[in-house]
Amino acid sequence: MTAKVNLLTAAPDVMKVWSSAALKIGASLEPSLIELVKIRSSQINGCANCINMHATEARSQGETEQRIYLLSAWREAPCYTERERAALGWTEALTRLSEGRTHESAYAALKAQFSDEEQMKLTLMINIINGWNRLSVGFGTWIEPAAAKAAASAAA
Repeated sequence: MTAKVNLLTAAPDVMKVWSSAALKIGASLEPSLIELVKIRSSQINGCANCINMHATEARSQGETEQRIYLLSAWREAPCYTERERAALGWTEALTRLSEGRTHESAYAALKAQFSDEEQMKLTLMINIINGWNRLSVGFGTWIEPAAAKAAASAAA
C-alpha cells in the first residue's frame, strides 16, 4: 500500500504537536493498558497499520500473544483484569459512538476502576488512537514499527 500523504511531512508543525500530545497522553497510564486500548480501537476501526504497530509495541513491553490475540473477544476471555475490562469497554463505547448512545454501562465500569483524572487520561488516549486510525486508514498509511518509533523520536 502506498500512502496518499506522508503524515509526518505534509503539515510538520501541527503533526509535531499532535505526535507530542500522543506521546505525553500515552505515557500517562500503565503502558500495557494503553497498548491494549490502542489495539482494540484499531481493530474496531480496521486500521492494519496501527494494529501492527501497537501489537509489536505491546510485545516489546512483555504482553503475551494470548492477550493480544484475544482482544477482539475480551468479554469472553478470562485473561484480562477488571481494570482492563473497564478500559476496553470504554474504548469500544467511545469508538462506536455513531452506533448509538449505549455507553452508560461502560461508564459505570470505568468509574469503578479509574479515578476522575485517570478517566480523563484514558478518554484522551482513546481519542488520540481513534485520530491516528483515521489518519492511517484515510491516507493509506503503512509504516513499520521500527521506522515509526524512529520518526517519533526525531519529532520529539
